Amino acid sequence: MSILETSNVGFAYRRGPAVLHDVSFAVTEGRNLAIVGESGAGKTTLLRLLLGLASPTTGDVTFDGTALLRERAYLRSFRRNVQAVFQDPYSSLDPRQTVGRILAEPLRSLKIPGAAGPAIAAALKAVDLPADAVSRYPHEFSGGQRQRIAIARAIIPGPRVLLADEPVSALDVSTRVRIVDLLASLSESITVVLVSHDLGVVAALCQDTVVLERGRVVEAGATESVLRSPASPYTRRLLASVPRLSAPGTEAR
Repeated sequence: MSILETSNVGFAYRRGPAVLHDVSFAVTEGRNLAIVGESGAGKTTLLRLLLGLASPTTGDVTFDGTALLRERAYLRSFRRNVQAVFQDPYSSLDPRQTVGRILAEPLRSLKIPGAAGPAIAAALKAVDLPADAVSRYPHEFSGGQRQRIAIARAIIPGPRVLLADEPVSALDVSTRVRIVDLLASLSESITVVLVSHDLGVVAALCQDTVVLERGRVVEAGATESVLRSPASPYTRRLLASVPRLSAPGTEAR
């Protein structure tokens, strides 16, 4: 069943040229999907549209078959179901707040009923962080642990979809592998949409792949097929140039 879908989506910034052209694909529940391409391909703009942070110039983005609305009540429900993790774990967390307050914020802003304590404890356990992290600040953690905190914040509302924008590119190689493993374990109950230029990470995590070149979909399908038998010359160039994910090492804890 399709959860998120784009239909003939185009987008142009004000007084600028179009950066997305006729983009169509569907995110199937239970199948992680990767959006790949070089810098400038339109990946981040597309992610903003999928998050409802901007509206397409043409076409539609739909969630559960309904076009995204700008109404406050609708967006609150949508954001509970669709959460995001961003590239830089250093800048995505408020250094003035404890981890407990950071994790409680989505519960408050989305008006999710119930005590925050048990939900926070469950989120920390899900990302393999100690319970005493609630009273500590982001600067007390390693880069990989900060990304785990960001992931915990994203999953605490119980979303159906997690949009991950280059979630491991700012981390060292051994830590990247551990975060990919974490995302893979979470995807047993949450569908992950991964924005990445790293085809090694894509192969490890995603069942489906969409390839963007200059704002256009040039290839889409099952990840194994796209990576083993690419139909597009652009995809073949990506395969030849992007470094692969290395073997796991040890993350500082």
